[in-house]
Amino acid sequence: MNLVKTNNVKLSQLKKDKVFLNLNEFSKQDIVEISDKYPFSFQDLRQLSIIATDLYMWNESGVRDCIEEFENIQKKDLSKKEVIAHVKNHWENLRGAKIKYEPVNKKEVERPKPRKVQLSDQENKVFGMCPVASEKTVCCNLMTIDAVQGCTLGCSYCSIQTFYSDGKVSVDKNLAEKLANIPLDPNKNYHIGSGQSSDSLVIGNKEGVLDAQLKFASENPNIIFEFKTKSNNISHLLKTDLPDNVFVCWSLNPQLFIDHEEHGTASLNQRLQAAKDLSRKGVLVGFHFHPIVYYEGYENDYKNIVKKVMSMFKPSEVAMISMGTLTYIKPAINKLRSTGLKSKVLQIPMADAVGKSSYTKEIKKEIFSTVYDQFQPWHKDVFLYLCMEESSVWESVFGSYYKDNVDFETALFDSVSTKMNKLEIV
Repeated sequence: MNLVKTNNVKLSQLKKDKVFLNLNEFSKQDIVEISDKYPFSFQDLRQLSIIATDLYMWNESGVRDCIEEFENIQKKDLSKKEVIAHVKNHWENLRGAKIKYEPVNKKEVERPKPRKVQLSDQENKVFGMCPVASEKTVCCNLMTIDAVQGCTLGCSYCSIQTFYSDGKVSVDKNLAEKLANIPLDPNKNYHIGSGQSSDSLVIGNKEGVLDAQLKFASENPNIIFEFKTKSNNISHLLKTDLPDNVFVCWSLNPQLFIDHEEHGTASLNQRLQAAKDLSRKGVLVGFHFHPIVYYEGYENDYKNIVKKVMSMFKPSEVAMISMGTLTYIKPAINKLRSTGLKSKVLQIPMADAVGKSSYTKEIKKEIFSTVYDQFQPWHKDVFLYLCMEESSVWESVFGSYYKDNVDFETALFDSVSTKMNKLEIV
């Protein structure tokens, strides 16, 4: 079979593959053109398509430009092996370096499309274990309420979009009934969070979703109930009497990162102000530095956030502070590649993290220590912890770790509930 015919067969096969189909039109044309020049195998072309997807997401020059530049430098006929090796090396070098974010013109940022909020009467469970909990990492045994499915915020790195991609946000029609029927052991304490399948506050109290959860919290004094958010939509909470066992936590990142990767969220200052407004009402607040991202200048950006938090709040007003970073399973990575977003969240030097992909342990030690050390004045007064990390990472950052997840769960619950009992309205 001649080369042209062989290439046509490979391209025909490739054009049915999801990786190729998810490419933008310019990248598709690049792949077609280079396939005419070199005798790439189907697997070669598929690998090049994956790399082309990443380069486009990272706002880098495409595969064809990379090859042409290499050809001009070498000034000789190249083998397909040399070309593949060069492209892969270029790709890996980009992943091995710190991400570089440039200041953003907010007018040019593409905001996520509004999503319709609808009632759902599916027979799905609303209560369960945190989906990222694992015995292989030190985890807090968080239980979750999936009151809402799907999110309107459109964060480029978020795994929620890998589960709910129909463009809708659903509120369980029978939420109050399902919450009332959760079989909690009255002799056991629970840390329960809302915000794993959606942002806890972004849709407010539509369809009574917040009221149902507040009622659940009030009827179960043996729980501490956490709303987790990147929103500043606290109007319903400000005008409502909240149970004493409810607290609200904000995910915090530098504004530069928010501009690039958290397009539909409240700004950093808006989140902190919302937290302050609720704190003045006597509500305990918390902060999740998650994901901490390794980019040029991240150290000063995160240190400045810590300084701002410590200047705005007293340790007695803060329930907890967690730290975590980008961690992916392979299906989530593939899904993010298919979104077509301009994003650098997959441009990280990935290493194995107990079956998932994340930063190397060396980088994790650096980024977590950067935040933890900055909080040194609060170490004795605020519960700080790592999310989804191995004991060796805990040891390198904190100098210790919990012997098991139950021990961690108990320490967190006792710390937060004690603060709830002592909290006073400012």
